[in-house]
Amino acid sequence: MTDEPDDDALMRAFAQGDARAFERLYARHHAALYRFVRRVLGRQAGTQADEVFQDTWLRVVNARERWAPQGATFRTWLFTLAHHRAIDLLRKSGREISLDNGDDEREPWQPAAAAWQTWPGASAAPDSAHEQVFWRAAGQRLLDCLEALPAVQRSAFLLHHEDGLALDELARALEVGFETAKSRLRYAMSKLRTCMGAYLPQGQKA
Repeated sequence: MTDEPDDDALMRAFAQGDARAFERLYARHHAALYRFVRRVLGRQAGTQADEVFQDTWLRVVNARERWAPQGATFRTWLFTLAHHRAIDLLRKSGREISLDNGDDEREPWQPAAAAWQTWPGASAAPDSAHEQVFWRAAGQRLLDCLEALPAVQRSAFLLHHEDGLALDELARALEVGFETAKSRLRYAMSKLRTCMGAYLPQGQKA
């Protein structure tokens, strides 16, 4: 048996005309890429996720003969393409008004509704129906909190925490300096903690 070829090897094979290599790359990354695109665009522009997703893969196809790793993994490069395409779409559509302020602190976030006072406390039985409802709602609240972030901070959070990019890889993917990438991630985490914590009962807060 032979080892499964890595992404770089598959991309090189695709550049030489191996269509099956592209199919394997697509199978590996399409689900995570589509989820990333949808979340970066947010609900208001979510209907254009298919356009950004397809355009990203089209750019991969068009760049196959001149593609080179240049210190980044194929996945990082792929998500970089998607990030820039999504941000361009948001900027042109006028939906994202805070793109140029993504590195600045804003006014403290305030919850728009009552905290989750009726949710089960820490004493709830593990795997109980109440606890399952709690965590389903917590997951939805996290998505709502992500929605409230500026797009550039949302991208930083998703790339770092969902796709596992280290800070240096994150800076490369966003095409910003290391400190800028670090600050975007820090602001995103701070706002998400505030947003999530505002809806958790006192006994549930970390």
